[in-house]
Amino acid sequence: MTIKLLNRSALVIRPKQPMADWAAEQAPEENLDLESLRQEGTVYLIDEAEQESSFAEALESGWRTIFENELGAWDEFGDHWPILERSLFDQWFDVEPQILAFDLSEQPLLRANLE
Repeated sequence: MTIKLLNRSALVIRPKQPMADWAAEQAPEENLDLESLRQEGTVYLIDEAEQESSFAEALESGWRTIFENELGAWDEFGDHWPILERSLFDQWFDVEPQILAFDLSEQPLLRANLE
């Protein structure tokens, strides 16, 4: 197996209680709770981080897109979304910076625009 270092860093997003509460309202039949929602984070690849400030810059430019993507998983059309503000994003999500990203797959990377 060949391991490949990607020229990317990453932000792992995990919901906090307000996001879990909102998601549970959108899908009451799924019996969602914070623990189950936090088991897997969502990974967002960013440009390779050269320094700690690179993560803050990536989050500052991408928080709205991340917020929309996370909410869209539960309410595709945005009918029940809150007003999206950075302060609310910070209340609803934990962000875990990851410096290195490795690819263990033998399959080529595919890119698809999700718009």
